[in-house]
Parts: sequence; structure tokens; C-alpha cells
Amino acid sequence: MPTLERFGVSMEDELLKVFDDLVARRGYTSRSEAIRDLVRRELVEEEWADPETEVIGTVTLVYDHELTAALTGAQHEHHDEIVCTTHIHVDATNCMEVVVVRGKSAVVRHISEGLISRRGVKHGQLVCTTTGGQVK
Repeated sequence: MPTLERFGVSMEDELLKVFDDLVARRGYTSRSEAIRDLVRRELVEEEWADPETEVIGTVTLVYDHELTAALTGAQHEHHDEIVCTTHIHVDATNCMEVVVVRGKSAVVRHISEGLISRRGVKHGQLVCTTTGGQVK
């Protein structure tokens, strides 16, 4: 187990109260655990900002079901980066698809932007993380 190092953090009373509420709502056992998660999140975001960094993530799409064939075709163009997909029938006219993507950050962003910007996509979002190289 890695050694832990203690350090102090100064914070205004109101900000600390809001932070403590967040710690409680999310079920952290301590402020330290919450701060570690916040730091890791920032480090991951900084790491995958590099276009050459290997990332893994999901593209979630909500779209008109008439678009299914076109989206599948677009995904086949990137079969090396698309790991898998999950297709869900939301209702009679809407579908949701979760596309798991993996590759260089710039390529993953390009794929997600191409899928999200298609006519008929009602909502789309890329959620990405690194493959864990730098953040422990």
C-alpha cells in the first residue's frame, strides 16, 4: 500500500459547509477520500486532453429509431475503435445507444462528434477516461 502524506487545506466556512454536504450525500467516509477523487478526476481530464493519449469511454446517443441503420454504418467505419454497443428501445419512436470507444483521444473525439452531430440525434454525450496510465 502506498504511503500517505498529510497536508492542510484552508477553506472559507461556507465553502467547507457545502463541501461537507457533498461528502455526506455521496457517501464518502472522509473529506480526504472526496478530495482524492476530485484530484484524480482533474488529472484524468488533463491527461485525456492530449490528442495522443489512449482513452476509453462511452458515447451515449438518444435518437429517432429511423436513424438506426445510418448510425450502425457510421460505426462500422470505426470498427477498430468501437469496442461494443448496447441498443435500447426507449419508446415507439426513440432509441438509446451506448457506444464503447477506445483509442487515441483525438480519434475518439472525432468519432463521438460525428455520431452526435448526425441529423436525428436528439442528445449525445461523450464520457471519457484514460486507461489508467498516470492516475493511481
